[in-house]
Amino acid sequence: MFRIGTGYDVHRLVEGRQLILGGVKIPYEKGLLGHSDADVLIHSIIDSLLGATNLGDIGVHFPDNDLKFKDISSLELLKTVRNLIQETGYKISNIDATIIVQEPRIRPYIETMKINISTALAIGIEQINIKATTEEGLGFTGKREGIAANSSALIYRKDK
Repeated sequence: MFRIGTGYDVHRLVEGRQLILGGVKIPYEKGLLGHSDADVLIHSIIDSLLGATNLGDIGVHFPDNDLKFKDISSLELLKTVRNLIQETGYKISNIDATIIVQEPRIRPYIETMKINISTALAIGIEQINIKATTEEGLGFTGKREGIAANSSALIYRKDK
């Protein structure tokens, strides 16, 4: 049995925060505002995996009013989701994600992001694809006010 899930996340860019995407600290004058490390890429992937397994969304498992998640690395949240998926008997087939960001340029960091995510999920790096795109100066991402990410995840289980 195959199941597909989608995820989307967005966070505002602000001064005084580190920019973390895919578990990678990216040099930039601003970072993403959020209760955790605000890693929109991983948050999107978490939602796509939870959606595929019919386990709700990131807010159900990691509410932003719970102090134990304050400033937590989203990679740690992703490891928890990996365990939830394993408990359902499903396995991850692949993940495809897109980061929507005007700047900074993301391409130099994509391989490290893939390594971080594959390690957290205990899957092969070849099962993860990450792309980045701009919105040609349009919208909140184009105006450098925030960063968004969307993703799809395919999971499977061999039924008895």
